[in-house]
Amino acid sequence: MESYRHKGLRKALVNILRDRGISNEHILKAIGEVPRHLFLDKAFEEWAYKDQAFPIKAGQTISQPYTVAFQTELLEPSKSEKVLEIGTGSGYQACILSHLFKKVYTIERQKTLFDHTNDILQKMGYSKIRTLYGDGYKGAPRFAPFDKILVTAGATTVPEVLLEQLKIGGSLVVPVGIGDDKEMLRIKRTSENSYEKNSFGIFRFVPFKKGTVE
Repeated sequence: MESYRHKGLRKALVNILRDRGISNEHILKAIGEVPRHLFLDKAFEEWAYKDQAFPIKAGQTISQPYTVAFQTELLEPSKSEKVLEIGTGSGYQACILSHLFKKVYTIERQKTLFDHTNDILQKMGYSKIRTLYGDGYKGAPRFAPFDKILVTAGATTVPEVLLEQLKIGGSLVVPVGIGDDKEMLRIKRTSENSYEKNSFGIFRFVPFKKGTVE
């Protein structure tokens, strides 16, 4: 259910994110429109618009709104582009991306979570989102190349396969590091065989794992 209270709480969340330095108005508008409470269990619905992460099914989390906005801003989204998200999770990030990109592809490795989230997205009418069940480390070669790729789990190294699935001029945003703290990287493909890497601070994520789980 959607209420005026939910809309007011989203507006307050947008103001918090703006105060924290998120400046892309298109991203802030998307966060103001996507009903985050619908992606959470009823037990957490009351706190859905707080700027913090919450547990979801299969031992995963729905990311903190600031992290969602920060990663999305690093992507430099465009309405003419297609994006691949690695780690569908609750589906919230994919919905934000769908407001900002022409086409969204998103991969989830856990079948139970994939089925649950896919059902939610279908009911909400997010037709621009193409959900895929598979191993995120392999990307989505069938639909490559992509303008942008976003990884929403913490990797220990940068997956070479994902870099290969970028268009020249495209960008991969991925948190990388050993241990809980991950360095947020944006890697731009500048030519067939060359890349430019920049770092944007330390964040915490669930681990980016290989394979699939039925």
